[in-house]
Amino acid sequence: MIDVLKKTIDSKPEKMISYYDYMKIVLYHPQKGYYMKDREKIGKKGDFITSSNFSDIYGRLVAKWYLKKVGEIAGLEPNVCEIGAGNGRFAAAFIDEWKKRTSLPLTYIIVEQSLYHRELQKEVLTFNEHIRQVETLEELAPFNGLVFSNELFDALPVHVVEKHDGRLFEVMVAYDQGKLVERRVPLTNKNILSFINDSGLKLQERQRIEIPLAMEEMIARISKMLHKGLVLTVDYGHTNEEWMHPLRRQGSLRGYFKHRQVDNCLLYPGEMDITSHVHFDSFILQGEKRGLRFVEKLRQDEFFLKIGILEELQEHTDPDPFSPVSRRNRAIKTLLLPGGISSHFHVILQKKNLDVRIEV
Repeated sequence: MIDVLKKTIDSKPEKMISYYDYMKIVLYHPQKGYYMKDREKIGKKGDFITSSNFSDIYGRLVAKWYLKKVGEIAGLEPNVCEIGAGNGRFAAAFIDEWKKRTSLPLTYIIVEQSLYHRELQKEVLTFNEHIRQVETLEELAPFNGLVFSNELFDALPVHVVEKHDGRLFEVMVAYDQGKLVERRVPLTNKNILSFINDSGLKLQERQRIEIPLAMEEMIARISKMLHKGLVLTVDYGHTNEEWMHPLRRQGSLRGYFKHRQVDNCLLYPGEMDITSHVHFDSFILQGEKRGLRFVEKLRQDEFFLKIGILEELQEHTDPDPFSPVSRRNRAIKTLLLPGGISSHFHVILQKKNLDVRIEV
């Protein structure tokens, strides 16, 4: 990976690349990118864990919720598009719960670029004309139904900006004396400047922040693909007010390597997950501009409570802590634990071309 980066950096007249280009290479390079490589990333043997893979209760709950919405909302079809399905556990739980509760035919389509993840999904899912994989959103247009993603937007490449002496600088990546280093250059990227102006962000002196231009592009692609339906997005992030808190003056860009947080994202290129927090206010604003009407934003544990997670708790007297019921109850309690995994995530619901009042 270092050779790929060095070659790319050396090809530039200024001998440096943006953090956006750096992340695009180390995360999504076809052969050497972190998300594309043949290695376990999620779970105990990986680098991080997601709530959608923590227990099958997640997929089952969302299946029950969406089945109810299909029954309530005229014109909402039993079709699901999941973007970036990882190992497929959420999809498997969703499909299984749907089949248990209704004979209504379900179409479930996974948009997945990673060949490694596509193979993992084949281990837990049986693909056919109704359950299938595609590589791009554009293949699905026009789509009617639910578009779901979990921790998609935090994994998209970002630009990094800092403010010094009242001026904005973009933080770049260079290669010097055998290692990757940061360099600051005056900010000239008009798209970054437009994002900052449109977002309403007011950077403080010596503040560092990520600018998610790829988020805008992804929202535009989802909206263009979706003709009518709902968009359910689960991720972690900050509002503009939260970005201004002194604790966040250094931004949110972080690496995760073997379940350990790494602040220097130039370490372990291609071997480490890299994420940044989503700009929630801009996410909602960009959706509105493109016809994705904001419905509701909830913390993940609040979302679970609202869609009936407590109904899944089962009374039992089995003393075995490893019995299926014990493990299921323990997973539910963990998902609702104050300060636990769910308290760090938010769920955003949007709608398109549905002229009815909707709530979670």
